[in-house]
Amino acid sequence: MASRALLWHACRGLPIPDLEKIALDYIVPCLHDIGFCYLDNFLGEVVGDCVLERVKQMHYSGELQDGQLAGQRHGIARRHLRGDQIKWIGGTEEGCEAINFLLSLIDRLVMYCGTRLGNYYVKERSKAMVACYPGNGTGYVRHVDNPNGDGRCITCIYYLNKNWDSKLHGGILRIFPEGKSYVADVEPIFDRLLFFWSDRRNPHEVQPSYATRYAMTVWYFDAEERAEAKKKFRNLTDAGKREATLNED
Repeated sequence: MASRALLWHACRGLPIPDLEKIALDYIVPCLHDIGFCYLDNFLGEVVGDCVLERVKQMHYSGELQDGQLAGQRHGIARRHLRGDQIKWIGGTEEGCEAINFLLSLIDRLVMYCGTRLGNYYVKERSKAMVACYPGNGTGYVRHVDNPNGDGRCITCIYYLNKNWDSKLHGGILRIFPEGKSYVADVEPIFDRLLFFWSDRRNPHEVQPSYATRYAMTVWYFDAEERAEAKKKFRNLTDAGKREATLNED
C-alpha cells in the first residue's frame, strides 16, 4: 500500500489546478446546458495510483459487499439488476489519505459552483461509495439516483480503470438525458471525474462489465430537499412505531 510519505511527496509536486475556474467556466455551464460533464486526468498518475491501490486492497481483502437496491426497508440484492460490490467510506480511515485528498478536491469544485446551481444550496454530501463490478458480465439496469426527492442533487463518479477498452470490457455508463433524442456514453477510464444531476433528468445504466471495473461515487445534497426528506423519514418511522404499539395492544 502507498505510504503516507509517498502520497505527501506526490501531492507536494502537483500543479494545483485552478478549481474555481474549472467549476465556473466548465462544470456549471455544462450542467445547465446538457446535465453532465467530465474531467480527465483529474489527479494525475501518481495520486490516482494511490487511490486505485487502496480500492484494490479493499476488494482483495473482502471488504466489499453486494450493492443493494433501494425501495425496501433493508434494501434488496438482485444480481441481475445490480451486480456491483460496494463499501462506504468517509476518507479519514487508516490508509485512505489519497481518497481523502480526492474528496477534498471534489468538495472544493462543488463549493466553487456555489449559488450557480439553480435553486440548489449544497451544504453536505454522502460518504464515498467504493464500487467494483467483478467482470462477470454484471451491470446496473437503467435507474435514477434520486427519483423521489431524497435530497441528492449532484452525482460525482471517479473512475479507476487503466487500459480500459469498452469494445472488449463493456462497462460504459450510458446516460439518457430527459427530453433529448440522444444518449451519452461515458467510458470508465482511469482518473476521469464525472458530474451529473442526480434527479429524473438523468436516467442512466452501467452496461455489463467483462473486466474488473472500479469507481468511487459521492452525492451532494440540496439542503432544503434533504431536510424535508429527513423529516418525512422521521414521520414514517414514528408512524410505524405507533402502529407496532397498537398491534401489540
